[in-house]
Amino acid sequence: MSTSRFIKDRGLTFRMGLTVFLNGLIYVVLILAIWWILGQSTAGVIGALIISAGLFFFQWYFSDTIALKSMRARVVSPEEAPELHVMVDRLCQLADSTKPRVAYSDSPVPNAFATGRSPSHSVVCVTRGLLEQLEPAEVEAVLAHELSHVAHRDVTVMTVAGVTGVIAGLMMRSFLYVGGGRGRGNSNTGGIPIQLAMVLVGVVVYALSFVLIRVLSRYRELAADRAAAYLTGSPSTLASALTKISGEMGRIPAQDLRASSGANHLALIPAANGRDVVQFLSTHPSLEQRLAQLQRISQELSRPM
Repeated sequence: MSTSRFIKDRGLTFRMGLTVFLNGLIYVVLILAIWWILGQSTAGVIGALIISAGLFFFQWYFSDTIALKSMRARVVSPEEAPELHVMVDRLCQLADSTKPRVAYSDSPVPNAFATGRSPSHSVVCVTRGLLEQLEPAEVEAVLAHELSHVAHRDVTVMTVAGVTGVIAGLMMRSFLYVGGGRGRGNSNTGGIPIQLAMVLVGVVVYALSFVLIRVLSRYRELAADRAAAYLTGSPSTLASALTKISGEMGRIPAQDLRASSGANHLALIPAANGRDVVQFLSTHPSLEQRLAQLQRISQELSRPM
């Protein structure tokens, strides 16, 4: 774990750990289901494990490259973006954490994200829209939120959690290939075609994993808000930034929102209009929930020692 000064919420950490555990349990059940459906075939299990490991490595190792390309962002030097680098330098000093690369996207959508396989191989990115809409102190609060994701290795956590859903998705597509689509039965499935059994298991596992990942992602965002608020000592500034960004989302053209949606799971605020997203399926907590937490932290910090 990171040795930075970003504060941790034990309650949130426990809930995130429980969610990861449940997701891992589903993964074990998925592997056992593959073994059973394929007639207790060890080859099938080994194949699933190899695919899992390959997908995990690819998404984890190239997470920063994939995210930057999806946002059409580029890494900028201190000479190109001096004010941005000064903010990141100050926050990294304050948190005693490794400085990530700094990137910039010309997107008009006001947002930011951080990603990377480790604190020493990470990048924090802000958009033109964010810099235009927020005051410098608000930008710094947003950066503190993103840097806490790096310090807590959230990319690794989310990548591990996401593997189960990917394997389940592949199972749902397997009916196109298993047995050439002829629908052969199997003694372990009671005569149910292998294709149908694979699809049914895949659908159930994917649905459970989908929900757990979104719950985990919402916890992750709340933990980052909390860490940023304590690091900067100004939860109201982050609350102001979140309110401004959420308000601006409703005025962004649909094509710009779609162009930025590739990094939604990493962004401070999802690049989508609130009317278009059911909160239960969202990767982020509601604005009201985030503001309520920041209000509690503000009251806590204002109490006399």
